[in-house]
Amino acid sequence: MSGIFFTWTNAVKPGIGKLDNITYLNAFKSMNKVILNPLFFIVFILPILTIPISTYLSFDSTKNYVFELLLISSIIYFTGVFLFTVLGNIPLNELLDRTNLNKLSQKELDTFRKKIENRWNKFNLARALTSFISFLLSTICLI
Repeated sequence: MSGIFFTWTNAVKPGIGKLDNITYLNAFKSMNKVILNPLFFIVFILPILTIPISTYLSFDSTKNYVFELLLISSIIYFTGVFLFTVLGNIPLNELLDRTNLNKLSQKELDTFRKKIENRWNKFNLARALTSFISFLLSTICLI
């Protein structure tokens, strides 16, 4: 997930960010629909299940730090990826999806874009960072 979030933060959003308002919003709306596919859901949901399960299974580990790191990793992933997505990015995606962009004036498009773009990008950057930290902590436990 950190790779997906990083790619959106580093390339996709800056790339479409150069587009005019209506083209940007339509492109963003289209990408939001396309990414919602079974493979994405598996990759997104699997860590929500596997990291806590790994945490539980490591409770009796002879290496105390494994349990602690996995617990921190679980909390970081759940909060920084899952909750930020559900409470931050998804409502903005849904707002964009419900909005008939063709009925907005240029000024309304500009205001609407600013309302969505800045907040969405901040949530996505947080998801990129927290998913990477969670991945890093989980990887340390394997070493």
